[in-house]
Amino acid sequence: MDEFQQAVQRSELATFAGGCFWCMVKPFDELPGIISVVSGYTGGHTKDPTYAEVGTETTGHFEAVQITFEPELFPYRRLLDIYWQMIDPTDRGGQFMDRGHSYKTAIFVHNEAQRMEAEASRAALQAEKRFKGPVVTEILPAKPFYPAEAEHQNYYKTHPLDYKFYLKGSGRSDFTQHYWQRSGDSERLRSKLSALQFEVTQNKGTEPPFDNAYWNVYRDGIYTDLLNGDPLFSSRDKFDSGTGWPSFTRPLEPGLVRREADLNGGKARTVLRSRLSGAYIGLLLYDGPEPAKLHYRVNSAALHFIPKEELEANGLERYLVIFE
Repeated sequence: MDEFQQAVQRSELATFAGGCFWCMVKPFDELPGIISVVSGYTGGHTKDPTYAEVGTETTGHFEAVQITFEPELFPYRRLLDIYWQMIDPTDRGGQFMDRGHSYKTAIFVHNEAQRMEAEASRAALQAEKRFKGPVVTEILPAKPFYPAEAEHQNYYKTHPLDYKFYLKGSGRSDFTQHYWQRSGDSERLRSKLSALQFEVTQNKGTEPPFDNAYWNVYRDGIYTDLLNGDPLFSSRDKFDSGTGWPSFTRPLEPGLVRREADLNGGKARTVLRSRLSGAYIGLLLYDGPEPAKLHYRVNSAALHFIPKEELEANGLERYLVIFE
């Protein structure tokens, strides 16, 4: 049995409806432990529906995504966290500019454990009072899921420009930015971080070279995101760049580090962010070791180092094999 087959055996399903499924794939795709994200239809009363049929609002189906995931690597609660930040959970009639039953939100649970986690997550979101109205997203038993036509799969990859225009034009991206990047969130984060940590992670600041926590640390261990604990880099991929900042040849989990084009100061550069927390962590340069020559130059102030001896206690025992 190959590694992929073993992963599938350890996997579970998660199914989320959140409006147009074109916008529901990218936030989950290519994260550690995510085996596949499929766009499709579920919750209705007809078999093998088509996109056109679901659009008539007579089938009872929702547009949805079904995720095959390894819960040991990416637990269900984290899928829920991502889901809530993609939708308007107060909208009873659809999502953003898409109206009708097929565009409503719903969490389709596949077992009792998922139901309990989904209900707890929904209650916690309501208690935050982040939105003006009540959270109305339903939690429903999973029903047969029918994959959508090929042209609707991985739409953000196959139609990147259309996807970007739709994400913006529908109002989804503005909504999520407004409700999930509030000034109150920033102030709470500021109270938990040092001034330097906040400046680096939130304002793309740069700490002093040769005067930071990890520039010359070469103990075996994992460097995690200071904000959410995601594993970003391994000491086995660290090298002495001579710059005075921690430098790595690659991320530990590529799906957890996002690259962004940046023109700050009029000079093009590639910025690095922790994908799920959004924290700025550093820059990608192209003067690293052969053959790839990649140089992930990272700020210590964005990281937390966990030595090899403490990986198991921090739930990161799966990375011990790196140091054998």
